[in-house]
Amino acid sequence: MNTSIYDKTAKGREEIATRKYQLAPRLRTLLVLVDGHKPEEELLRNVAGLGLTVNALQELLAQELIVLTTSYAVLPETVAAPAPAPVAQAEAETTSLPTMSQVQQFQSVYDFYNKTIKSTMGLRGFTLQLKVEKAGTVDELRELRDPYLEAVQKAKGRDVAIQLAQQLDQLLGDSKAA
Repeated sequence: MNTSIYDKTAKGREEIATRKYQLAPRLRTLLVLVDGHKPEEELLRNVAGLGLTVNALQELLAQELIVLTTSYAVLPETVAAPAPAPVAQAEAETTSLPTMSQVQQFQSVYDFYNKTIKSTMGLRGFTLQLKVEKAGTVDELRELRDPYLEAVQKAKGRDVAIQLAQQLDQLLGDSKAA
C-alpha cells in the first residue's frame, strides 16, 4: 500500500494564521490537520464526516497550500525499510533519515505540547502552538521547553509547571529539573 505525507507550505501557514486566501471552511479544516506527519489515509479518515475526499487534498496541492513531502510503501514491521524514494533522494543525501524511535519520540513530544498548550493556556498559547507546528525535529521541540514551562507557570502556577516539566523531560529523555 502506498502512503503519502503532506506538509503545509509557507502559503498554507499564512492562510492558517491570517485567512488571507479565504479558503473554504471545510478545506481549511483539512489544511489545519496537515502536519507533515500524518499519512494521507489518516487525514482523509479524520475529515470523512465533512465529505472531503482525495480531491480536497488535490485542491490544496493545486493552490500550493500543501506539498507532498513523502510517498512510500507501507511494509510490515518485520520487513526492512525500503531505500529512500527518488523524490527524497536529494534531501536524503544532505540529512540522515530519522529512526523509528526518533519519529515516535517526535510524535509523542509534539502531541504532548499540542494537548497541554490547549488545556493549560487556551488562546494565550496560540503563538507557542505555532512554534510547535513549525518544529520539525525533537531538538527543535526541545528548544521550546523553557518558553513552554514559563507560559504554563504564568497560566496555571508553579505546581502544574513542575508536573508538566517532569512529563516533558521524560518524553524528551532529559534529566532537567524544573
